Amino acid sequence: MDKHTTLADKLAQAELGGGQKRIDKQHEKGKLTARERVHLLLDPDSFEEVGALVTHRTTDFDMQEQVFYGDGVITGYGTIHGRLVYLFAQDFTVFGGSLSETHAEKICKIMDMAVKTGAPLIGLNDSGGARIQEGVRSLGGYADIFYRNVQASGLIPQLSAIMGPCAGGAVYSPAMTDFTLMVENTSYMFVTGPNVVKTVTNETVTSEELGGASTHSTKSGVTHLTSPNDVACLQQLRDLLSYLPQNCEEKPASLPYELGSEVREQLGAIVPDNPNVPYDMWEVIEGIIDEDSFFEIHERYAENIVVGFARLAGRSIGIIANQPYSLAGVLDVDSSKKAARFTRTCDCFNVPLLVLVDVPGFLPGTDQEWNAIITNGAKLLYALSEATVPRITVITRKAYGGAYDVMNSKHIGADFNFAWPGAEIAVMGAKGASEIIFRREIKSADDPQAKLAEKEAEYAETFANPYRAAQRGFIDEVIYPRDTRRKLIRGFASLENKVTVLPKKKHGNIPL
Repeated sequence: MDKHTTLADKLAQAELGGGQKRIDKQHEKGKLTARERVHLLLDPDSFEEVGALVTHRTTDFDMQEQVFYGDGVITGYGTIHGRLVYLFAQDFTVFGGSLSETHAEKICKIMDMAVKTGAPLIGLNDSGGARIQEGVRSLGGYADIFYRNVQASGLIPQLSAIMGPCAGGAVYSPAMTDFTLMVENTSYMFVTGPNVVKTVTNETVTSEELGGASTHSTKSGVTHLTSPNDVACLQQLRDLLSYLPQNCEEKPASLPYELGSEVREQLGAIVPDNPNVPYDMWEVIEGIIDEDSFFEIHERYAENIVVGFARLAGRSIGIIANQPYSLAGVLDVDSSKKAARFTRTCDCFNVPLLVLVDVPGFLPGTDQEWNAIITNGAKLLYALSEATVPRITVITRKAYGGAYDVMNSKHIGADFNFAWPGAEIAVMGAKGASEIIFRREIKSADDPQAKLAEKEAEYAETFANPYRAAQRGFIDEVIYPRDTRRKLIRGFASLENKVTVLPKKKHGNIPL
C-alpha cells in the first residue's frame, strides 16, 4: 500500500474486508456482514472500534501477500439500551473468519477490557476455525480465549451468537458462555464435521443434521435460543441483555411500574379438578408476570420443564416451572440439567428465582437410570441449595417424593413457600401409597377394588392437601390462586436486600 494512504483509506479497506464479491456472496446466503451485524446490534452511532488496523504476522505459505486490515474480526465497544457492552464479530469474508494469532489477540483484548470495566461481552461467531497456515499459534489463541471465558464466568454476562460455521475448537468458547444463540439454516456447531464422521463411524449426515440450530435446540440443548435470520438473532440478544445486570456486583435494571390491586381471577380456573388432567403452565406464568414479559430459554429442549426470564412489577426474575403438558411435568435427565444451569446463571447475576411446582416425581426407567438420573437430578438439587438470590416457591398441584425436595423446598433454603388450596404434598400419589400401606387389608377384603378406592380416599383426605406441610412450617401460607401475583410482588420486595453468608471454602463440588 502506498505510504501516503490515509487512515480513512485504511479504514475503508477494513470496512470492505475480503472484498465486495465476498460480501455479495454473504448476502446471497441470507447472512449479514460482520459490520452490518455490529451496527444492527448496538444503539445507533454508539460503536467504537478497537484494533481496526491490525494485520496478521504470518509469512509462511505466501501469506504475506494476503493482508487485510482487522484480520477477520471486528472488535470494539458500544451501547445496548444505553448500557456499555464489549463485542467481537468474526468476518467470514476474510480468510473464512479463521482464527489467527492476532485475531485471537484482538478478542482477548476486548475480553480483558470487559472484565476490567464490568460490562457484558458479546461474541458474534462466524468462523471456519483455526487458521491452518499458523499451526499451533492459532491453537494457542483459542486456549487464550477459553481461559478468559472461564475467568469472566459469573463475573460478567457472556453471550454468544452463532451466525455461521463454528467447528472444532471454536465451539468451546460459546459453550462456556452464559447463553448461546443460533440462526436457523445458516449456522452450525460441531466438534468434528460430517466428512470426519463419515470416515470414522461410517455415518452419513449433513451439517444441519449434525449440528444445526434445530439439532442443538431440541436434542443436545447446546443452544438456548434460535432465530430465523440474523436480524431476529440480534434483536434476541438485545432483549436477553435487558433482563441481566452489567456484572455480578449489580442488580438487573427495573422498569417503571405502578402497583394496582394485582389480583388475577383467571388463575383460579387453570388447574383442572381431576389431578390426572394436564394443563399448560404457561397460562399460570402469564397470569402472574407483567404482560408480555416472559422470555423463555431452551424453549424446545426438555419441554417438561419451563425456564426463562420475566418481569414482576417491573423487576427482572427467573422462572423455573414444571410443565404438566409434557411428560406430566416429571423431572428427568435433560430437564434437571436445563433447570440447574438456568438456576446457576440467575444466581450469578442476582436475578431472583420463582419456582412453580407441579411434579409427580422423577421419571422411572432403565434409560433414565443408565443415563445418570441420580447425578443429573442432584445437579438441580445442588444448584438450588447453593443459590443465594431471593427464592420463592408456589406449589400449584402435585409435589411428590424426592422431586418435592428438589423443586426449591423450604428444606433446601427457599425463602417463601406458598401452596394453592388443591396442592398435594406427599411421598407419592394416593393410589400407589394406598396399595403399599393397606396391602393386606385390600388383599383380604371381599371386594379388593372397593377397599382400594376406600383407602385411596382416606389417604387423599389425609395428604392430598397442603395443610399438614403448613402445620410443620414447610409451607408458609396456603393462598388462593388469584392472590399469587400480589403475594409474589410483596415477597420479592421484602427480600430485595437479602444477604446470605456462605461457609468459607474454595468452591463446592457440583456433581458434574
